[in-house]
Amino acid sequence: MSDKSRVVVVTGLSGAGKSTAINALEDLGYFCVDNLPTSLVPATIEVCEAGGIRRIGLGIDVRAFAFLDGAAPTLSRIAEGRDMAILFLDATDEALLRRFNETRRPHPLSAAASRAPGSSGGLAVLDGVHLERERLAPLRALATIDLDTTRLSVHELRRQIIAHLGPGKAEAPRMRTRFISFGFKFGVPVDADLIFDVRFLDNPHFVPELRRLPGSHPAVRDFVLQSPEASELLEKIGSLLEFSLPRYEREGKSYLTIGIGCTGGRHRSVALAEVLADNLRRKVELPISVVHRDVGRAEHTAPLEPDPQLLERSATEGAEGAPRSPDGGGSKT
Repeated sequence: MSDKSRVVVVTGLSGAGKSTAINALEDLGYFCVDNLPTSLVPATIEVCEAGGIRRIGLGIDVRAFAFLDGAAPTLSRIAEGRDMAILFLDATDEALLRRFNETRRPHPLSAAASRAPGSSGGLAVLDGVHLERERLAPLRALATIDLDTTRLSVHELRRQIIAHLGPGKAEAPRMRTRFISFGFKFGVPVDADLIFDVRFLDNPHFVPELRRLPGSHPAVRDFVLQSPEASELLEKIGSLLEFSLPRYEREGKSYLTIGIGCTGGRHRSVALAEVLADNLRRKVELPISVVHRDVGRAEHTAPLEPDPQLLERSATEGAEGAPRSPDGGGSKT
């Protein structure tokens, strides 16, 4: 990989998607500074490079109008010895007018005009757009990438930014998928995008030799997966996720959380989350992790029946060390 700094300057018409572009660059690992006067660009880049930052995104727009005249020589100077791209975002007048009407925000030049000495008020939005085009013409002439966002959604614009400015496909940031096993008795994960309820499967809690084992234990996993219902469920959920995960990523999601829930979060949900994650890793090229939220809950640590070692210890430690009776403790999973 080259030691050259990668500098991306984002500019263009207000309402054309500059904030979305800056956010996309941040997701790509760029250190971004928005609304920066061009006179401060060289010093900003030098400070970033001194701190080891090699990917820098700079937002420059008409709000820094007093500094735009010096933009061309400044950008030419910082391009020396660096890998620099200038992204200009544009849209039709109708699209920009519609976006300003939807957000109910004033055009930057309208606010500037209303503050000018002797001004009788702000410009109309459309007048501001036309004036902004004139003032940004020198920067547009320097652009290496010119995007028309008229028909692009924010997700489509993000994909365009990644396609033009992201690293190679092998290095591009991918959507991170996380399976989380949980117990419904402890509450549903608030950050789950998808939730699957597996409480209808046979419960290892009612098998004495399996009750104290977690769902990651081979004996518990084999018990859970032995039923035809479990096999069919894995096939159906796996097919759904294999179909939907690439499309979630295409839509612009950075991460996806999938909840697998049983009663207590110790047996069935743990086993199925592990198997589903393993199967998907072989079928989709996405980073997949597994978290077992409730497998270590204190309620699960009680033994099924009195343990001789615990009884011996309770004689010296007092009543607190005694185990709970078989019919008075332990939670169902």
